[in-house]
Amino acid sequence: MTAVMEHTAARTLIDETLFSRLATRITIDHGMDHDMAERIMDQALAFLAAAATNRCAPISPSPMVDIGWHTFILYTREYAEFCQRIAGRFIHHVPDDESDTADRVSAHDEGRSPTLVAIEHAGYAIDPELWPLTDGSCGPCHEEGNCAASGKDGNENTDKRTK
Repeated sequence: MTAVMEHTAARTLIDETLFSRLATRITIDHGMDHDMAERIMDQALAFLAAAATNRCAPISPSPMVDIGWHTFILYTREYAEFCQRIAGRFIHHVPDDESDTADRVSAHDEGRSPTLVAIEHAGYAIDPELWPLTDGSCGPCHEEGNCAASGKDGNENTDKRTK
């Protein structure tokens, strides 16, 4: 017999009111429709849930999913409470400050597969449209969203991530 693992929507990890506030903020700040903003926020929560339990390969969000992470971090109290609840620690946002774009794209692509595996392993659904393998525009966190969760110990508070 084959076991089938059901994947749930990550939006269930937070209160519906907070989820709506975050999606609305994405809609306003990034000029996209509310449905897309909700999808982005759901995948950001799935990524964070995976980062909370992943102790294997480094994982990082796609540029679109990183929008959701950036948005959630703005709500510092709620973000800190969420991190404590799902991870028992703060999940730091660690930008990739590599200077070589080709290296950033390669490193980002290498991190994508382990990220998707970690999300599925954590039991959350993946929205494939928000996780393209290569979009050719990966860059520093503040420009295109090439970021990662804090390192192996999950508690690093570093200013930047380098190779």
